[in-house]
Parts: sequence; C-alpha cells; structure tokens
Amino acid sequence: MKKLVALLACTVIATSAFAQGTVNFTNLKPTKQILTDAAGAKLEGAWAQLYAGKAADSLSAVGSPVALYEGKKAGYFSGGSVDVGFNGAGFFQVKAWKGANSFEAAAATNGAEIGMSNVIGLTPGDSTASPPGLPADLAGLEAFSLTVVPEPGTIALAVLGLAAFFVRRRK
Repeated sequence: MKKLVALLACTVIATSAFAQGTVNFTNLKPTKQILTDAAGAKLEGAWAQLYAGKAADSLSAVGSPVALYEGKKAGYFSGGSVDVGFNGAGFFQVKAWKGANSFEAAAATNGAEIGMSNVIGLTPGDSTASPPGLPADLAGLEAFSLTVVPEPGTIALAVLGLAAFFVRRRK
C-alpha cells in the first residue's frame, strides 16, 4: 500500500511540474476572424503560427505551423490545443505567411506574403488544475490581411526619391 501511495504522489508531482497552459489555436471561434491575401481574397495555400510570451515584446513560436483550410473554409485555420510553455497571463499573436517554409523566411523573401494579428493578452487554460482547465480561446483576435514583401530595389528607389525631394526642396 505504501508503494502505491508513493507511486501516486510521484506521478502527481511529475505531471504538475511539466504541465503548462493551453490555448485553442483557431480563428473559427469565438468570433470567426477571417484571413485574406494581399488582393483581399480569402486566404488559401498559406500557413499560420501561434506566437506566445510572458511579455508583449518577447513572443516566440509555440506549437507547429498549421495550414489554412481551402475551399468553403478558406481563410480559417484550426490547430487544436497548443501547449504555450507557461501558466498564468501572457501575450499571444498569430502570424501567417505564403511562399516560404516559415514566417521569418517569408519576411526575408521578395514577393512572399506575410501578415500578423494584433497582440492579445489572455490567461491560457491551466492544465495543472484538477480537473485540468479547458484551453483558452483566442478572444480578441482581429482579422488581418497579408501584404507582399517588397523587393529591396523598390525600397531603395523610394529612399532615393525621398532624398531627391528633400534636395530639390532646399534649393
């Protein structure tokens, strides 16, 4: 009997030490916020990733990227319950991209499309509670559109144009 109690106590301690908060990674609920591409059409053939952190300025990717639905459900994604790596209040953001393997790679690729949601603060569901808490929904998530990453030549041309404008204005 003592061995059974000791085994049960060790199991409970180990489980609570590694358990974390969970978030329901989807834009289908609670308010169905649709994602669109640069042309304004429902987003298809793209990926979404959840970013989380204890501070709004230090978010990192959690979980795996999720492919957006196609067809009737275009513009939506559902990644299920994601372990965010911490309990208690935190900050969350969804980043989406098209044309690369990750958001960071897409941001560095000319012609790729990238987009980010607003940063929302919420408390993830506590998986250490007894019974475990339900994953928190991304309440407050707003719809967003992807934008095309401009070529460096376009940016350089814009800077030269502004410089010429200010030089011309001085004369």
